[in-house]
Amino acid sequence: MTQGKIRVGIIGLKPGSSWAGVAHVPSLQALADDFVIAGVANSTLDSSKAAAAAIGIPNAFASADDLIASPEIDAVTVTITVPQHLAVVKAALEAGKHVYCEAPLGNGLEEAEEMAALARDKGLVAVVGLQARVAPEVFHLRKLLDDGYVGRVLSSSLSGWGGNWGQTTSNVARLGYLLDAANGATMLTIPLGHTLAALRDVLGDVTEVSALLDTRVSEVRSEDDGSMLAMTAPDQILVTARMESGTPLAIHYQGGMPNGTEGFVWDIHGTEGDIRITAPFGHGQMAKLSLAGAKTGAGALSPIEVPDACAEGLTADPVPGNVARNYARMARDIRTGSHSASTFEDGVGIQRLIDAIEESSRSGARVTLTPSNRALPLPE
Repeated sequence: MTQGKIRVGIIGLKPGSSWAGVAHVPSLQALADDFVIAGVANSTLDSSKAAAAAIGIPNAFASADDLIASPEIDAVTVTITVPQHLAVVKAALEAGKHVYCEAPLGNGLEEAEEMAALARDKGLVAVVGLQARVAPEVFHLRKLLDDGYVGRVLSSSLSGWGGNWGQTTSNVARLGYLLDAANGATMLTIPLGHTLAALRDVLGDVTEVSALLDTRVSEVRSEDDGSMLAMTAPDQILVTARMESGTPLAIHYQGGMPNGTEGFVWDIHGTEGDIRITAPFGHGQMAKLSLAGAKTGAGALSPIEVPDACAEGLTADPVPGNVARNYARMARDIRTGSHSASTFEDGVGIQRLIDAIEESSRSGARVTLTPSNRALPLPE
């Protein structure tokens, strides 16, 4: 157990531009009683020094290995590209460091299982960034369903726009790797993967899937310089599924951004009412969610306010807020031995669902899954 502040080393930090810069740094700073950012490692020592100087981090390392080996680091945050996760996470765990790794955990199910097994063997706190699960709106949605707001759930449908996988893209130097399906960082594994993690906490586990993945746009125009880039990642995802409860679920995600329509719509229809969750775009982990509902026969949905308690004392702004709630739970787990944050085992569960969707699309057959989801504990 760690009694003092948990000293975090961030791997992959560009202040103000990278995900670590806009989400992890403010989250850790908001939890100053629990964490201190003690080090940074980027691809070069000069880059590490620049990041450290910009934020006031005491240690800049020439490599991830140097950061991991440092006695000044208790926990390692991994925010680099997905193909790099396995080697860095394994090194951190082997060195006895707690780990926060962004999702998807690995490039495919086998890598995720390997990391989860190592974390389990080492007895370390290993958190995967499935932060949509700790969104205040998701917590309140769970409570509404638990309290019978819609009665028995009869069906659910989910649609979303994934952003980066449309007809154009930008910031290719940082995000271009998302276009290659082989890198494991696709619309399925990122926006839909994050959202499915929250959906399973709300509706229960998925036991059957039938899916179609398609790449309708094979060349994407770079807004940086007008060049055309090949895309092999799917820009259309269609899934029909059955939940453990028997509830049917329909999903459609598409690349790009909406044009005058809501970019995320999740409907839950029940015997006694309905709830609709909306957002500007389909990344449930970082979009501002809104809830509306009505009892059967009401004729129109009305906004549903989310109690402040669901934010767990942290900002409701989804980008730093949801990541901060993950970190707060990680600190609790390190100090008390609880399991309140999303674990690597949870990451494996989502990867198994993603794997089943991919297998169904390849084979054209319906794929069954064994229920494995562990819903996160609700705010006290």
